Amino acid sequence: MAPVPGKARQRLLFVALLLPLSGVFCFSELFFIKEPHDVTVMRKEAVVLDCQAHGEAPIDVRWLRNGVKVVESERLYLLANGSLYISEVESRRGDKSDEGFYQCLAQNKYGAILSQKARLTIASISAFAIQPTPIVVTEGSVARFSCKISAHPPPIITWEFNRVTLPLTTERITVLPSGVIQIHGVQQVDAGNYRCIATNIASRRRSVEATLTVTPAPSPQLPQRPRIIAGPQNISVSLHQSAILECMATGNPRPIISWSRADSKSIDVYNTKVLGNGNLIITDIKPQHGGVYMCRATTPGTRNYTVASANVTVLALPSFVEWPESLTRPRAGTARFVCQAEGVPTPRITWLKNGEKVHSNGRIKMYNSKLVINQIIPEDDAIYQCQAENDQGSVLSMARLIVVMSEDRPSVPRNIRADTVSSSAILLAWERPLYNSDKVIAYSVHYMKAEGLNNEEYQVVIGNDTTRYIIDDLEPACNYTFYVVAYMPMGASRMSDHVFQSTLEDVPLRAPELSLTSRSPTDIQVSWQPLPDKLSRGRVSAYRLSYRTSTENTVSQVELPGEKTLHLLENLQPDTIYLLRIVAATSVGWGEQSAWTSHRTPKASSAKVPLAPELNLEPLNCTTIVVRWHLAPRNSAGVQGYRLFYHEESHPENSPVQLHASVNTHIIGGLDPRKKYHVKLLAYNFVGDGYQADQTISTPGCVSVRDRLVPPPPPPHNVYAKANSSTTVCLHWGRPVFTSSHAINYTVRCNPVGLQNASLVLYLQTSEQNLLVRDLEPNTKYEFAVRLHIDQLSSPWSPVVYQSTFPEAPMLPPSNVKVTLIEEDTALVSWKPPDEPNVAVTHYTILYASRKAWIAGEWQVLQKEGSITMALLENLKPGHVYFVKISASNNMGDGPFSHTTELEVRADHSSGHDPRFFRDATAFSDGFYHLDQKSMTGITVGVCIALICILICAFIIVYRGRNRKFSTVKMYRDEVNTSTSAAEHPGSEGQAESTDVTVPTMSQNHFIDAKGGTNLIINSLGPVQPSAEKKKRWFFFSSNVENASTAAQKIRNNTSYQPGTTVLTYEEELSVSPEQPTTLQALLRRPGDTEGSSNSEGSHATGDSGRYSHDETEMTNLSSGPSSRPPSGMLEHSKDWECRGLAEEPMEPLEDNQADVKLTESAESGYSHDEVQDGPKT
Repeated sequence: MAPVPGKARQRLLFVALLLPLSGVFCFSELFFIKEPHDVTVMRKEAVVLDCQAHGEAPIDVRWLRNGVKVVESERLYLLANGSLYISEVESRRGDKSDEGFYQCLAQNKYGAILSQKARLTIASISAFAIQPTPIVVTEGSVARFSCKISAHPPPIITWEFNRVTLPLTTERITVLPSGVIQIHGVQQVDAGNYRCIATNIASRRRSVEATLTVTPAPSPQLPQRPRIIAGPQNISVSLHQSAILECMATGNPRPIISWSRADSKSIDVYNTKVLGNGNLIITDIKPQHGGVYMCRATTPGTRNYTVASANVTVLALPSFVEWPESLTRPRAGTARFVCQAEGVPTPRITWLKNGEKVHSNGRIKMYNSKLVINQIIPEDDAIYQCQAENDQGSVLSMARLIVVMSEDRPSVPRNIRADTVSSSAILLAWERPLYNSDKVIAYSVHYMKAEGLNNEEYQVVIGNDTTRYIIDDLEPACNYTFYVVAYMPMGASRMSDHVFQSTLEDVPLRAPELSLTSRSPTDIQVSWQPLPDKLSRGRVSAYRLSYRTSTENTVSQVELPGEKTLHLLENLQPDTIYLLRIVAATSVGWGEQSAWTSHRTPKASSAKVPLAPELNLEPLNCTTIVVRWHLAPRNSAGVQGYRLFYHEESHPENSPVQLHASVNTHIIGGLDPRKKYHVKLLAYNFVGDGYQADQTISTPGCVSVRDRLVPPPPPPHNVYAKANSSTTVCLHWGRPVFTSSHAINYTVRCNPVGLQNASLVLYLQTSEQNLLVRDLEPNTKYEFAVRLHIDQLSSPWSPVVYQSTFPEAPMLPPSNVKVTLIEEDTALVSWKPPDEPNVAVTHYTILYASRKAWIAGEWQVLQKEGSITMALLENLKPGHVYFVKISASNNMGDGPFSHTTELEVRADHSSGHDPRFFRDATAFSDGFYHLDQKSMTGITVGVCIALICILICAFIIVYRGRNRKFSTVKMYRDEVNTSTSAAEHPGSEGQAESTDVTVPTMSQNHFIDAKGGTNLIINSLGPVQPSAEKKKRWFFFSSNVENASTAAQKIRNNTSYQPGTTVLTYEEELSVSPEQPTTLQALLRRPGDTEGSSNSEGSHATGDSGRYSHDETEMTNLSSGPSSRPPSGMLEHSKDWECRGLAEEPMEPLEDNQADVKLTESAESGYSHDEVQDGPKT
């Protein structure tokens, strides 16, 4: 490598040191010490707008108002430090007013900078937008007046009562800064006239007076559920200001107001306080205070409440997150400035060069937060500012671009020539640079449209081995400008001379879109819009219109001049479908014909139907069409509504969209790009359908032919959905990082999750980065997606976000409420959920009270979860009538109560009305229980089955008992002598055995040997001796009374006792009413006894008194099966038996269906009365 000369080395060292230092000190070259700020002044008052710049002198200062230079005068001039002085502020209309946005522009040799915007406002106060209105309230309730007025600066609002100023806050009266006065616990002394007073530095205004009328409260006051009469509203508050959320509720008793956040975050207790009786005020508001706040009004001592919510948006001035930095770049290099800002609303980024707005072109591009300058030229050396602006204000940040010039660069390419090749191609040729051409490594060809402003510049880079290039993606019949730049490793040449050239015409790319209407039954008016330059590809010289009926093949044609866009076809047939199409031509030839478009001529009738609307179609983007229309003034027929038809070309027609008569705009979304659609609209009334208007339209391509190689813009990011109420969802999203001078529109797609019908998908259009989606279904999960549209480009859909709307408070009470008495003091309440779709129920509230408690307003409350639809009412008092009602509730509030249902709890259940029989009964308001048909049928069948079973059992018992009696008499007669001898010897202790035996039917104080060794009959004192005194107690089988008595006598005369023998005895204590009948009919009197004889674990049968009997349960358990044995406590030795003095106790038959028939005899003198029962049947 050749050595570097000394001077060159010094020069390079100087540049190396200068480059970083220039970037470091760029901010000290020019900046503001003072900038103007917003100010509000009185008319004719003097004001000074500060501006003081610092930098290398000389510094020139100018002022701009609304972007236009301020002209100095005697009343308005600059001070020595650069500030603007206005001696008398004028407030005249138009440009003569001094109001507006002011900016200071400072300039020196390095460039120019622009100050932040400052708004000059003249103090004013307008008329009241909302006046207080008279109201009538009852004593003890709440009253509210409101007023609204616009003023600068914001006014102080006070209230007067009968022309006397009220204090801002008292025990019962609260005045909110927003213009609301609240009066709680209204009294008669509050009746009178109220008016609102608004005051600021400009003036003072009084509203009209509104009368408060107080009526006496009804006596007694009935309970009222809480109701919010003035809930919080969605508000946007600037940073560090105060936010007021109003919440005023009424009810009896007076509800308690509480606040919470929907995101479950805690409310800032340091900056938040309650104003008056439930209003929330947030002072010094900060970004973390934003969100959805919920006001809840609750009845004291209950869970009855209602909820209202509102969204608080905290507005913030833009602030920079990333600042642009000064750069030093060589000529033909690339500079990138980055600038990011945040704020609410999202700030708009604007780039300024020496105080003037930078416009995007092929060399300079803006991508929202970035400024990219390609092919840097000396003119790019300047001060650049990033301006972030929203509704709250603007901030600016600056950076300088220093362009370094290189001496060893090539000269410009020479002799640029352009020749037209076709309607889309131009050949560009040039000669190599005169100097340093051997060091050129590449050429860049730049071209753009010559007509119009802010046209995009395109660049093509080619190698150094050629000096010719064909640009073949141009538009026909357009004029273009071209230049060439030569590149070498150390830099680039200057731009070559510009050359202009036009492309040739071509045949039209497609035909115009037709619009068809009929003014009478025999004509069709055909109209169309001229083709745009991209489609005409030259000047249209002629049109050819063809038409025919749908049933004929003969085509009629009309040629029209190229300037015409309207033609009337006459002498047509009424009520006939005609097919029409059109084709356009240029000097080159005819283009492509349109597809056939159908139109039906009206019927020839004298009835007055609406004429055809004037229809206008406009593509909003590549997937959406806006339909607008209006009726002609001469349309005298009434209109009940419109029917809109649309379908894709060559597709069948869809069902119509019904539109209200007051609607004149409709958006058709979800279409396909680059498709032709046919739209038909007609008005109708009670006579019939009116004349129709037909029109065709093509949706543009999401990526045009010219930009087919340009990728689509990125989709919106950070899509966030937040439920605002039961019918609204608030959407926010961020704009992706790219730049364009064209307007940006967004399409929001909304549909319930799992929707199958694509025609029900909702498409909404907006130009903002947020949208409140309304008219949604409560408690429904929705999915949302957003895409953007810019200059016929559409982004993909953003990722789907899901959000559920809040549930709505139930509007209907629970249905099918039934009350069933299942015990003497317990009732079962059942119900069904409210018959409402999309309403969630979190809990049910059951209120019940006796008639006496209901009169006193004392209800007993039960709460059940939303999944439970029944409840038990316990500890009910006999002889009382109870009232029951139920309501459904969720987090949004309580629903109404059902109609009151009456329940009578009877005092006397022994009269034959067992409370168990009301299981299927429904309580009605007449106090009686009515059985439905199903319940009555079931009871009847059950009773019949029970009766049959009882009769069969009775027959079996009687038959077996007769056989036992005869066999026992015979056996005892044979053993009389043995029994007599054995009775003379006392018994000794023995071991009891648990043996299955069959005990014959005998008297209660006689027993048989349990070991089976003898056939003796014994009692507790020894062998049974014959006795002459016999007292007959009872028999209840009339057919066997005589036989049973005879057998018992014989048994007594033949009993004996075997000492040392174990015997089986059974003792029973019966609790039976002495008045109970002793007939078979008494056993079969009620079916409930049969059911009650079989008990499961945890439940017990009840006797006539309805009470549980432990003795009956033991008897039932003893005789419950064939293998049952007596308890061990009943197996005793003869010497341990005790005598019981029960001779005088009357005996009753045992009421147990499984027990055997028992015979009872009176005990002989000195003997105890014991009960004997047959053993289990085998």
